[in-house]
Amino acid sequence: MHINSDTLATLKQSYPPNTRIKLIHMDDPRPVPAGTCGTAQFIDDIGQIHMKWDNGSTLALNPVSDRYEPLV
Repeated sequence: MHINSDTLATLKQSYPPNTRIKLIHMDDPRPVPAGTCGTAQFIDDIGQIHMKWDNGSTLALNPVSDRYEPLV
């Protein structure tokens, strides 16, 4: 996964720590179930959104292949 610096900056601005997110679909062999909500912890240098999911998982979101939305 490669994310340019502008996209990374936009992600960090859009999903600061403590942003609540709802998962729509995760492209992973052992995904967090669709519909699960969680709290963004931080975004690393390759753009993964590290999460604390309400079901106890800490699997990161991949902004390229996963689908999700912020909770308002």
